[in-house]
Amino acid sequence: MPPPPPASAAILLVAVAVLLVAGAASAAEEVVTCSGIVPMSERADRISIADFGGVGDGRTLNTKAFREAVYRIGHLSRPGGTLLYVPPGVYLTESFNLTSHMTLYLARGAVIKATQDTSNWPLIAPLPSYGRGRERPGGRYISFIHGDGLQDVIITGENGTIDGQGDVWWNMWRRRTLSFTRPNLIELVNSQDIIISNVVFQNSPFWNIHPVYCSNVVVRNVTILAPLDSPNTDGIDPDSSSNVCIEDAYISVGDDLVSVKSGWDEYGIAYGRPSSNITIRRLTGSSPYAGIAVGSEASGGVENVLAENINLYKVGIGIHVKTNTGRGGFIRNITFSDVYVENARKGIKISGDVGDHPDDNYDPNALPVVNGILVKDMRGTKVQQAGLIRGIKNAPFTGVCLSNINLPGKPGPREDPWSCSDVSGAAFEVSPSPCSELTSVSHSDSCATYS
Repeated sequence: MPPPPPASAAILLVAVAVLLVAGAASAAEEVVTCSGIVPMSERADRISIADFGGVGDGRTLNTKAFREAVYRIGHLSRPGGTLLYVPPGVYLTESFNLTSHMTLYLARGAVIKATQDTSNWPLIAPLPSYGRGRERPGGRYISFIHGDGLQDVIITGENGTIDGQGDVWWNMWRRRTLSFTRPNLIELVNSQDIIISNVVFQNSPFWNIHPVYCSNVVVRNVTILAPLDSPNTDGIDPDSSSNVCIEDAYISVGDDLVSVKSGWDEYGIAYGRPSSNITIRRLTGSSPYAGIAVGSEASGGVENVLAENINLYKVGIGIHVKTNTGRGGFIRNITFSDVYVENARKGIKISGDVGDHPDDNYDPNALPVVNGILVKDMRGTKVQQAGLIRGIKNAPFTGVCLSNINLPGKPGPREDPWSCSDVSGAAFEVSPSPCSELTSVSHSDSCATYS
């Protein structure tokens, strides 16, 4: 055993330890978070899926076990709710619903895996703000894990996995044999006080996490994975929802990493529920499509979105605000800050000619209003085109402001670094030089003083 250190060394060690603890505490204090909008509920009542006959051998179908466990939670209504524990193992199951005041907890090594038998997958009605399934007319397949009209729901654990086994659905889409719109991996409808954290989501048949008509939603410390060629596997799509916090996520999928939506053309206009107060922070990922997107289905309106500390690698477009004639609605007060993009076709795209229509009944005179888009402190490498901003002829985009942006790259043979039309705004310290539609002014000015 080595001799004890001299008193002076011991004091120094204690001092260093105190400084390290203090530094860690200080660092923790400096982490900005919005996750406090939903407190984490501690459940006194705990049950295991094994109590209901759950078998984690990867072969046994556990649908009955999951549905009976959720039924028990919903009907016994223990004070403070109930935690459903999923121990290590692979639990194959058909889709199942959640209930209020429950925690779905996946232990380390636990996998909840969707069956690939699509023959009896339940159908549900289309969302009223879409009027039909997003891909096919009529209804749609229910999400793998679903909830409607819920309160105080938590999906968390020790980085266990929810696996949609989506390749069977992707192949149906590719072969054009889908009868209805593919299921999301997680969809919560008309619900509030939701936490989704510390879980890996992979191979979703369609969109991964879809809170729609929800309020007070926290999604943090999640990993979302799907092959880059998997169709329409968006990461997180807050849709006609308010007070949403998305933080500390890694997403690598086949479509937009995060896309804020609010309904589709005449159906979204009629439903009239905006997405508002959305924060996206400390997100890293890659996609052949967009890193952070707003739209294109934004007919109920989108406002007050902040996306900051975003790191994107091998993406089609870094930031994409997208809408179309017939959409109506508004997109306003959207801020992107501290964004890094590496290997992208476009750094910034704000466009009014993106997206299809649900049917021929949309109103071509329903023009969206786009105002107040701020992009600041954005840098990148190997960005083929810095930006494309294309408004709508009879509804030009206004209040677009770019500040402290450096997106070097080599434009294609038929591309300029910037391409703009039907837009007005300002640009400060932007390289390569922005298009003439954005008025560059002195370095002493900034977007904070522009209106």
